[in-house]
Amino acid sequence: METPSVRRRLMAMVYEAFCLFAVCAFAIGLYMLLTLNSQHPVAKIGMNLWLVAVAGAYFMWCWIDSGHTLAMKTWRMKVVKVGHAKVPFRTALLRYVLAWGWFAPAMMVCWAFGLHKPGQIAIALAVGIVPWAMTALFDRDRQFLHDRLAGTRLIALPKRKR
Repeated sequence: METPSVRRRLMAMVYEAFCLFAVCAFAIGLYMLLTLNSQHPVAKIGMNLWLVAVAGAYFMWCWIDSGHTLAMKTWRMKVVKVGHAKVPFRTALLRYVLAWGWFAPAMMVCWAFGLHKPGQIAIALAVGIVPWAMTALFDRDRQFLHDRLAGTRLIALPKRKR
């Protein structure tokens, strides 16, 4: 089982951001419709929790069902758990929670220091994402930290023959 290059995985993540944007846009519209676009602080917290849950459902369903999201399929890669035909629910949930390691540190820094400007957020994200991406360089199988900890592997799929 060949591991996709770090570059290929990062490119798939960029594509994934666009797919997730569409999923979240739909989820926001539904939430606003159901809450009558309430601006109450509790509704705003609810929106954030709803988006985390929707994103989790999207990723976990894809990983459990086929092993890949649309972006991963396009870039010919798949999540597997050795010894299992499909990624188990608990493993997919653990992988999703651990994958927040890409962004959670930057989000906490932004919150702690009151960073709201796009440039500040971009720098915080870069400072958090680069070390996480580098974890693959130190792993014997070139897996990211969340895959290593969750017991999953990202594998490259062969090109389809025409």
